[in-house]
Amino acid sequence: MFKKILFATTASPACDAAAKIAFELAEKYKSELVLYHVFGVPSHGGGFSVTDYVTGEEDSVGSEYIEFVKDEMKTTYETLIKKHGTPRFETLSGVPSTEILRFARKEGVDLIIMGAHTRQDETGSARFRGIVGTTMQKVAQKARCPVLIISRPCETCFWYFNKIIFGTDFSKASLAAFQFAYKMAEFIGCKLYLFHALDMGTSQAGITPGQKSIEERIKAAKKKIESEYVSRMKDFDNYEITIWEGTPYVELLKFARETSGDLIVMAHHTKEIDPDEALLGSTVEQVVLRSACPVASVNRDDKL
Repeated sequence: MFKKILFATTASPACDAAAKIAFELAEKYKSELVLYHVFGVPSHGGGFSVTDYVTGEEDSVGSEYIEFVKDEMKTTYETLIKKHGTPRFETLSGVPSTEILRFARKEGVDLIIMGAHTRQDETGSARFRGIVGTTMQKVAQKARCPVLIISRPCETCFWYFNKIIFGTDFSKASLAAFQFAYKMAEFIGCKLYLFHALDMGTSQAGITPGQKSIEERIKAAKKKIESEYVSRMKDFDNYEITIWEGTPYVELLKFARETSGDLIVMAHHTKEIDPDEALLGSTVEQVVLRSACPVASVNRDDKL
């Protein structure tokens, strides 16, 4: 399924939940796992030093320093390494989002795994506080492969995903997300839920639609799912179509909890604009921040 997985990490506690899933997925699918850490902004001029993003302090950079950073990463993930095997460690100084994307393209990465947040108030070593702020959003925005975002420990993920939920708003970008969700479900042999929430907040003139109108919209949405997605699944029949009404991210999260979903797959954005210019959509952002299971943000279908 995944030949090469890139786990972008600060090696801080904020990335622990993502680390567990990265190691487990790599072992399960016999993927090459690369642990990648960007540790600071290079200084201007000819000196070999980096400036820490948080402390502002400069550290001299040489082969010994880089090896020291890698050794600390190995110590941080020692338990996971003993259980799942030794990954490849890569470190570099630079702007985190830029270097992650550059490395992923160069290496032909199939999946990027990140934490929703990459720092905490108490992060331990300042050296591992390089990926901060909007790094996740920038990576998800421009990545040419799916980005798996983990915000908290996954209670339902046991080795691989058993129940995949594809959330759609029928945008053009959602088709790439569907392809990823469908191919995963087909490869694993697990159940795929095709979910759509009718946004009741978009009623015209502030008039709440009646039950008959809601039922008609549900019927139309189901027909659209069958036309746009089910028709592309060939002989795959382990799926279920679900239409709820309400605020999209709220209903999607409720559905994921009710079904004990292992993975939510969504389009990175919904507006019909250049993927490289699209910001993380409000719905997927809310889902990422609140979901109890991993969320895959799919920006395009280049690496599906």
